[in-house]
Amino acid sequence: MAQWVEKSKPAAAARVHLMLAWLMWAVVGTVLVAFGSRWLWQSPTPAKPLLTGLALAIGVFKARFVLDRVAMKIVNRIRERGDGRCLGGFLSVRSWTFVVAMAGGGRILRGSHVARGLLGVLYIAVGTALLLSSRVAWRAWLQSRRGANVS
Repeated sequence: MAQWVEKSKPAAAARVHLMLAWLMWAVVGTVLVAFGSRWLWQSPTPAKPLLTGLALAIGVFKARFVLDRVAMKIVNRIRERGDGRCLGGFLSVRSWTFVVAMAGGGRILRGSHVARGLLGVLYIAVGTALLLSSRVAWRAWLQSRRGANVS
């Protein structure tokens, strides 16, 4: 049975894993910024430009001081694992657990009584951070395509 599983798993090269990592962060970041912007700008608050700027600043700070390091760990993990690994393994089990928890937390927040404008600020901040930090895996993917050392 173990041999069958090993033969049947959807394996891919490390560069495909890098592409999946940056695409996931970029797509999720884009969706969060889009929903957050819509919610914030449809809210009755007159401070929309100020709140948008605040959310963007928080996102930049979070990307620089938190998510860039996480993205680099993901890149290093992919690189160390090498080619021929399971397609879903571009993230560790711990990272996938965090992704599921964040998605669940977002679902709970959307179903709560928290104002959409406030959720918009949060979504813009998190989405901005994901978009900016996706560049770490994107650069590693570009380097892998050129045949350079992925770093």
